Amino acid sequence: MSLRTLESLGSVAGKRVVVRCDLNVPLKDGVITDDGRVRASLETLNVLINQGARVIVISHLGRPDGAPEAKFSLAPVAQRLSELLGSPVTFANDTVGDSAREAVEQLTDGNVVLLENLRFNPGETSKDADERRAFAAQLAEFGDAFVSDGFGVVHRKQASVYELAELLPSAAGTLIATELEVLDKLTEKPERPYTVVLGGSKVSDKLGVIGHLLPRVDNLLVGGGMLFTFLKAQGHNVGSSLLEEDQLDTVRGYLAEAEKRGVKIVLPTDVVVAAKFDETAEHVTRSVDAIEDTPFGASGLGLDIGPDTSEAFAAIIRDSKTVFWNGPMGVFELTPFAAGTKAIAQALTETDGLSVVGGGDSAAAVRALGFTDDQFGHISTGGGASLEFLEGKRLPGLEVLGW
Repeated sequence: MSLRTLESLGSVAGKRVVVRCDLNVPLKDGVITDDGRVRASLETLNVLINQGARVIVISHLGRPDGAPEAKFSLAPVAQRLSELLGSPVTFANDTVGDSAREAVEQLTDGNVVLLENLRFNPGETSKDADERRAFAAQLAEFGDAFVSDGFGVVHRKQASVYELAELLPSAAGTLIATELEVLDKLTEKPERPYTVVLGGSKVSDKLGVIGHLLPRVDNLLVGGGMLFTFLKAQGHNVGSSLLEEDQLDTVRGYLAEAEKRGVKIVLPTDVVVAAKFDETAEHVTRSVDAIEDTPFGASGLGLDIGPDTSEAFAAIIRDSKTVFWNGPMGVFELTPFAAGTKAIAQALTETDGLSVVGGGDSAAAVRALGFTDDQFGHISTGGGASLEFLEGKRLPGLEVLGW
């Protein structure tokens, strides 16, 4: 079986095409702070618009509990989408109600309507397949065909991702096709040396991908909050830093397996330790065997990798032909603890090979730190989906498209 792409739908001129995008953008006071996912949706939408399709865009935003919440409205996204497409996007203030029906009925060839947040309807994320299918059937009434292009949700069995694809002639958009092409390069015969950089807060979130990639990579660089569980597993004191005690044995197992396989798991040699989790907190840099040797003692928090580690990690990245990075190296949102993440991002822009930023917080970090998308080989739109793909899991939103 192979992924069904847009070409499989034939001519869409004059047809109503429902497109599942991932427009789950960060908002602050109703203003989009990172429009990367909106921009990522443009290629597929423009292909359909240029073919004369009548395009109905659907998406979620945030985690509303199956009912409307003003702070999770897609209205700001409709405005931004209008600006980026260069033509008005009609916004329906419900998902399958009167506003949505009227907007779809008035659609003309080459025009676009965006429906309100799918998760305002409990059927979207219901655990009950019948409830999901009932909601999907209402959405299916709007379209003659369905295009799935929200890569960030393909690992979820949700009404607009799975059941809707069963109810209408369906295909993957160009974004999903591109994501899969890149991820395939990370799992099937990657150019070597192959380095994976993992950060973020919890080891438990990354166990699957560590286990699946260990036989495939040359270097595994560990930063972020998860580094302290690795350090503790090696016998270091970590103060009050983030720690998952229940994962220590698992981490020791991975360290032993890596040594047996000849894979280098590279851990920090120094970290930035702070008195508290705060932008203005007093902080010092210490080697990993002296984390509690600070004015803060055992109450100190490790909040970033140190400069020596940043330099060492960057050197390995620059010497690699394939690099996948998922998870910040520290609390990049706070200026004193952003240097490690910035150093990793900079090194990825300097590697002579394929550099992939694995979505989620990593994608937000590179943009917040002043980097542009075109400085990297690829910035994924799906953090969780990317990780599950790299874990070797089957993703329901892809299986339903023939993958």
